[in-house]
Amino acid sequence: MSEVVEGRNPVLEALRGKRMVEKILLAENLKDSKVLMQIREIARRRGIPLISVNRKELDSIASLKAHQGVVAFIEPFSYTPLEVFLSTLDRAPKPPIILLLDGIEDPHNLGSLLRSADAAGVSGIIITKRRCVGVTTGVCKASAGAVEYVPVVQVSNLSYIIDKLKERGFWIVGGTAEAEKRYFEVDLTGKVGLVLGSEGRGISRLVIKKCDFLVSIPMYGKISSLNVAIAGALLMYEARRQRMSHK
Repeated sequence: MSEVVEGRNPVLEALRGKRMVEKILLAENLKDSKVLMQIREIARRRGIPLISVNRKELDSIASLKAHQGVVAFIEPFSYTPLEVFLSTLDRAPKPPIILLLDGIEDPHNLGSLLRSADAAGVSGIIITKRRCVGVTTGVCKASAGAVEYVPVVQVSNLSYIIDKLKERGFWIVGGTAEAEKRYFEVDLTGKVGLVLGSEGRGISRLVIKKCDFLVSIPMYGKISSLNVAIAGALLMYEARRQRMSHK
């Protein structure tokens, strides 16, 4: 069964990615833009049907109602198998950064984390099958196409995966508001797995016990914590910044 991707940038990145695109629906009388011209060009070059339809039809297909006049039917998303992902980490030319998510439930947060992960050069994201949103249409939209480039691994037991990563020389760093160490006070230049917890519960006790370090983001205003997507972006970019400074 095909998967629906809606929105101009997500459709463009789907065309650039590895998944097969079956057809693209475009709203009638749609004004051209740079992104639309790229979509048309790539689709025509690859022989992908471009079908003009009225906006009501697009509205009925697009679950998010944020299609911007463009909807694509594409091959369903495939999670990267764990062993395949681990083998790519073993071959990585530089110490990899990975993100481990312990129960992220909001599609927008997962999509934003994927977008930041791609921008920060993160090697991949590991999510849990239970109490965590999967890669949905909303996640694809929020990621602005990054889901086509960042490997996503779905696992049953995050603690088990942390043990596997430690065997490969990874340091596991958990982000929690209660930690005494601030996130820029910990060495993140080696192989590092950054752990973030759910929007409400945070990191589970079992996973916290598996972390080598716990770090917090200092808050100087009235609000006690940051949105998990923002917190994740700060941690990923700090790991990237330290690598740049470490040269």
